[in-house]
Amino acid sequence: MYTDLALFIDGKWLSGEGRTTEDVINPATGKALGTLPHASTADLQAALAAAEKGFAQWKATSAYDRSKIMRKAADLLRERFDHVSKVQTQEQGKVYAESRAEVLTSADIIDWYAEEGRRAYGRIVPGRQKGVRQLVTQEPVGVVAAFTPWNFPTLTPIRKIAGSLAAGCSIIVKASEETPGACVELVKCFADAGLPAGVLNLVFGVPANVSEYLLASPVVKKISFTGSIPVGKHLAGLAAKGMKRATMELGGHSPVVVFADADPEKAADTIAAFKYRNAGQVCISPTRFYVQEDSYSKFVARFTEYAKNIKLGDGMEKGTTMGPLANPRRLDAMESFVNDAKERGGKILTGGSRHGNQGFFFQPTVVTEVPDDCKIMTQEPFGPVAPIVPFKTFDEVVERANSLEFGLAAYAFTSSGATAAAIGDAIQSGMVGVNSVAISTPETPFGGVKESGYGSEGGIEGLQAYMNTKFISQA
Repeated sequence: MYTDLALFIDGKWLSGEGRTTEDVINPATGKALGTLPHASTADLQAALAAAEKGFAQWKATSAYDRSKIMRKAADLLRERFDHVSKVQTQEQGKVYAESRAEVLTSADIIDWYAEEGRRAYGRIVPGRQKGVRQLVTQEPVGVVAAFTPWNFPTLTPIRKIAGSLAAGCSIIVKASEETPGACVELVKCFADAGLPAGVLNLVFGVPANVSEYLLASPVVKKISFTGSIPVGKHLAGLAAKGMKRATMELGGHSPVVVFADADPEKAADTIAAFKYRNAGQVCISPTRFYVQEDSYSKFVARFTEYAKNIKLGDGMEKGTTMGPLANPRRLDAMESFVNDAKERGGKILTGGSRHGNQGFFFQPTVVTEVPDDCKIMTQEPFGPVAPIVPFKTFDEVVERANSLEFGLAAYAFTSSGATAAAIGDAIQSGMVGVNSVAISTPETPFGGVKESGYGSEGGIEGLQAYMNTKFISQA
């Protein structure tokens, strides 16, 4: 049920013969799924040359014709969703239903960008003198280098691929070596849809080596990165040396504010389901829970009940509601968070330890009575550990929620229209969900502020990220 792993350069699939390889592991079993080839220096040179050639052809292709190819790729992805979803669940661990939703949403993203690319309008600005025409146009930025993580193996690459292609750019994608199969299947859809050779290239390798090689090349004009803050800062520095455009979607530590006028049990059901999605390995996962004192006990009880009823298991098995963590590094991290919380006086209401004797499973965990300066409240957990603490006043919780360097996503629950407006304005975050967790759709901007990065994916902002603005004054 898995897939044959290969590089894709200049319209050709390249397997592991003569190349360094590594095993791809199923996190539910700890067993190898397949062998992934790494791109050699010669492969990276070929990818750059192919992308440069591909850009010249794709830029000259009309937005109408680009859209037709992209729409066909989206249709192929929908036809193949079951296989792609199974590939993704095997290599990443999330339950099949979540993989299915991710793959189908990825097809929607392709469709949305395919249409929006036909609407990359310019404008005419009235001149100050008679006979002067002032034109503002949009042009594709050039060859893009994109780097994507392991937690959303289909959704994260497609945001970058679809945005680039809709704008008229070519792209080299370095997807995660831990979850390569889903992106391989994604690229197949574009190849089979008739995308010209060189417009989309897929490589793998040692991340630092690949990124530094590609960013050093004058061929690359733009970088799009999703990942950790330290790596993002390093890549942003490399991009700055060549004045390359950059979109950085980095880490988060999303506060959740539950006001006393909200229904605490309804809020708990909504946000707990979102918390344990993909075992908490989501950059916009709710990760710091602040509940107003009058509602605190009811919220904690209902949230804990939800966590206790989660069924851990292989994401391919029916009835499983949470799969394993993606790799053993996350297990070690979860233990570190839990141990620190205990040492700081935290109370574990459920979970708190590894699960089973194979795979990378960690129990859904709820911890209370932790101070604001403990590890789980100050560092992104990226796992199924939820700290819940009380607060008294609006001003107090805003200060606590805004106290960290993160600013990707935030959530709030209230029945008051005035409070909803006030908390939406007060929270320092690129995205805020008030009585809603629907903050990531194809047509809306996705991105952070502060150290969570800059630039947006999705929405018209996501298309503009791959375009240069040109002003023409014509007399």
